Amino acid sequence: MNQIKRVAIVGGTHGNELTGIYLVNKFDRAPELIGRSTFETITLLANPKACEIGTRYVDIDLNRCFRQEDLENPHLSSYEAQRAKEIYGIFSSKNTHQPKVIIDLHSTTSNMGLTFILASHHPFNLQLAAYLTSVHPHLKLLASTTKSHDSNLLRSLSELGGTLEVGAVPQGVLDASLFQQTEQVVSRILDGVEAYNQGTIPPAKNPLTIYHTIGAIDYPRNEKGEIQAMIHPHLQSRDYQALNPGDPMFLTFDGESVLYEGKSTVYPIFINEAAYYEKGIAMCFTQKQIVSLE
Repeated sequence: MNQIKRVAIVGGTHGNELTGIYLVNKFDRAPELIGRSTFETITLLANPKACEIGTRYVDIDLNRCFRQEDLENPHLSSYEAQRAKEIYGIFSSKNTHQPKVIIDLHSTTSNMGLTFILASHHPFNLQLAAYLTSVHPHLKLLASTTKSHDSNLLRSLSELGGTLEVGAVPQGVLDASLFQQTEQVVSRILDGVEAYNQGTIPPAKNPLTIYHTIGAIDYPRNEKGEIQAMIHPHLQSRDYQALNPGDPMFLTFDGESVLYEGKSTVYPIFINEAAYYEKGIAMCFTQKQIVSLE
């Protein structure tokens, strides 16, 4: 693969996730923090109207607006649909100034710690992930089973890079520790791209542990769609920890446990994510895979 010529750092895809918004603002004020010698780094505030009013979105979730059929649909006229088309114009392969790597900054109310969600299984992403986990051993790696070209997510506009997800942090709140950790990982990503361009990125010393999303589950609901149970206290805040068949998963308002009835161990993530209540998602299930780069 040729050298990376451009990296885009995106914040504010959701207007109430302040970590990415304030990091982009900081980088705009001090571009030397993201400058490297072998490529250009640009910043983008993805959803400025939502950022201004402090909501996740104005009309619809911007991070669900990037399917190719939607980008090409002239009848979709919501603010986010139009904004997605503008962003696509910036990142489109038809644009000669296209960023080759996209880093989309997000935060979550779930106890996800630092998570790097790979845009694809491209060898560059795996090499970058190996470098990042060598300097940030607690960084989790997540990959989707959805093909990038079928995705409705902003990160799917480039097969290189991905989403940096950090939590737990409440919506509309800045957490100083997570802000600093996010900035450090962003800096390491840029260092990794620089080392890749210079041919000095170190080879992976250990296999990678990558969690792959395999599905999602909703809260128990009644015939009216009303939630009938909460995340069980034994599961709350236990993102990336094993959930075995028979383990408690939900707790009804009457105090009865609802058990996990799957046949295999899974590793839940985005547990009790506030933004996912409207999407009918209580948590996502992942499987753990050990990947060798040799």
